[in-house]
Amino acid sequence: MTNSTTNEPEPSDSLKTFGLVHKACRKRAGLTQEEFAPLVGYQPSTVASIEQGRRLPPRAYVERAEEVLDAFGVLRAAAKYATRQPGLASWFRKWADLEEQAVTLHTYECRVVPGLLQTDAYARAVIWSVPPLPTEEQVEQRVAARLARQELLSARSEPPTAFSFIIEQAVLERRTGGDDVTRELIDHLLEVNNSHWNVEFQLMPRQQNTHAGLDGPVQLLETPENEWFAYSEGQQTGVLISDRKHISLIQQRYAKMRSQALTPEDSASLLREMRGAL
Repeated sequence: MTNSTTNEPEPSDSLKTFGLVHKACRKRAGLTQEEFAPLVGYQPSTVASIEQGRRLPPRAYVERAEEVLDAFGVLRAAAKYATRQPGLASWFRKWADLEEQAVTLHTYECRVVPGLLQTDAYARAVIWSVPPLPTEEQVEQRVAARLARQELLSARSEPPTAFSFIIEQAVLERRTGGDDVTRELIDHLLEVNNSHWNVEFQLMPRQQNTHAGLDGPVQLLETPENEWFAYSEGQQTGVLISDRKHISLIQQRYAKMRSQALTPEDSASLLREMRGAL
């Protein structure tokens, strides 16, 4: 759900309400946005986005604002109900912002290889597979954006992000794009696995009698402030999850899947076996 002129996500009622409450508390304290921002350790543009209802306030921000504005718990209470309306484009834009800050990122996929691990050819095959057919320009834009995000895998960041990927064996056996594309993709996965010590890759075997991920694909991340968020995506929808009880449930499921999937070593062996069979 986006604004057609700015391409920004439309504010939800709860975010706009939080923004108005925040603005009232700030004005009561006699502070401008420019004066308030350094007191909470954020940029004035961030304060403006939050007050306009365009940005989900981080928990650390809310706590600092509570203290600085002496808000008597009002901001903390309002933040519990602050959420966006579901919508693939707006939710993923927020998730992509969180990805860039993440210190931990877990991904389970049962449909396609995650974008952070895709090759150029595989990304194109995935994009061309799903109707409606995109234009050449749209394909180039999507592929470029997808590959640019892979810079996140670098272990040079401070601190390096710890990645965990669990992918269904059947996703690779589907051979999206054909044998050549699949061969290149498996080579890429093996290279990432060998050269990135901060990336753990596991395959979920085709035969698995108990499976904690039957509710579908999901991602989990941890921010530098040790906040956890989850993201779940489906047909033309995407949901960012911040509720602590829901996060705890998803963490339990992901931990169970890590024990059910093949070990990283066995996963690499299976990848090489699959590569040799192509």
